[in-house]
Amino acid sequence: MSEHIRLKKGLDIPLAGKAPAKIAETVAPDLVAVKPTDFKALVPKLAVKEGDSVQAGDVLFVDKMRQEVRFCSPCSGVVDHVVRGDKRKLLAVIVKAGKEQQSVRFDAVDCSRLDRQATCSALLERGLWPMIKQRPYGIIANPEDTPKSIFVSAMNTAPLAPDPDFIMEGQMENLQAGIDALGRLTKGGVHFSMAAAKEAGSAMHNLKGVIFHTFDGPHPAGNVGVQINHISPINKGETVWTVDLVSLAAIGRCLRTGVYDMTRLVAITGPAAKEPCYVKGVQGMSLKSVAKYTAEGNVRYVSGDALTGKSVGADGFLGFFDSQVTVLEEGDYYEMLGWIKPFRLKKFSYSHLYWSWLNKKKTYNQDTNTNGGTRAFVVSDVYGKVLPMDIYPVYLLKACLAKDIEKMENLGIYEVIEEDLALCEFVCPSKIEIQKILSDGIDLMLKEMA
Repeated sequence: MSEHIRLKKGLDIPLAGKAPAKIAETVAPDLVAVKPTDFKALVPKLAVKEGDSVQAGDVLFVDKMRQEVRFCSPCSGVVDHVVRGDKRKLLAVIVKAGKEQQSVRFDAVDCSRLDRQATCSALLERGLWPMIKQRPYGIIANPEDTPKSIFVSAMNTAPLAPDPDFIMEGQMENLQAGIDALGRLTKGGVHFSMAAAKEAGSAMHNLKGVIFHTFDGPHPAGNVGVQINHISPINKGETVWTVDLVSLAAIGRCLRTGVYDMTRLVAITGPAAKEPCYVKGVQGMSLKSVAKYTAEGNVRYVSGDALTGKSVGADGFLGFFDSQVTVLEEGDYYEMLGWIKPFRLKKFSYSHLYWSWLNKKKTYNQDTNTNGGTRAFVVSDVYGKVLPMDIYPVYLLKACLAKDIEKMENLGIYEVIEEDLALCEFVCPSKIEIQKILSDGIDLMLKEMA
């Protein structure tokens, strides 16, 4: 019997532009990118050069610190160009997709019959290891470590998030194969969290070899970090691993069939989406391939959800872990009178400043305007109202600003990554860049505590 956990703190942001459960088309992108910047604390080493021919599953770059960790091309074609930044930092490897897609063929394996070492080797050889993240810090897991347990969240409460049951339709065999593999990597079991309201009607509740949990509550109830905090909090010296649902299916599919197949359903969402929908695409695809579903003009293209996604531009690419594109209107305008303007029925306010809060079911065409500039960072309880975790976010953030490692440890730096405090940034009356502060704090911990 599954454990049920109900969370009361949080906030579901009523953003317009949710994609209906219908696939509009299969997209064949011209360009596909794999970006080292999608991984925290990664030092990449390039394995190809411009003009090289590659197949899906061929290695593009490796982790310089652990060269057995490989990052592979999601499609076959030719390496179009390598993007570098300051001091020749590797930012992206862009592959021009060929007309006919070919994949490196691996041997199909049944991980339920393998030991831990053989399973690790299979995941590393096939370029699947980068899909496994480690807590603390949200970095790529170390194959030499044994985690306390592994967590998978089968619910997503982020704004306009894809429906997990819809994007996983027909993927049960792959999910089971992925779970069989993960189960070999830890003695603490694979914890699988689902939304309480959808558990009975979901095919995923028939999966074997997992410890089920159900959660009920507003965002961020679907964040795996919040779930870990309520199931098995992370103490100093402990590690847990996490895998998102799409990556879990990809791991199982590659192990089961021997084909490096990174196709996925991608939700095109947001107020500036001309036609919200799902498309069948591929990991790292160019957003130009879905431009017809988005509005023209001054809009922001976000790979991921509106709270934690990255602004990549109309010429950008889908992130390694993302299955959602959010399109928002840019809020680069001046509004006379601002927040003191009466009524404002078309504006959403968490603090109930406008009359619009009376209509609970209304969604809003929100833009990127922050409605004010950065102000003094004062002690307030507003963060605690939307963060269902047993930590003090204001004091943790101030410890990060002060670079006080001891206080950061005592205040919960091991339990959170940027996505866990994203909602605090949304409701922050001081307009503080909370995710940036936390990210800098995690970077300091990685540097000093490595």
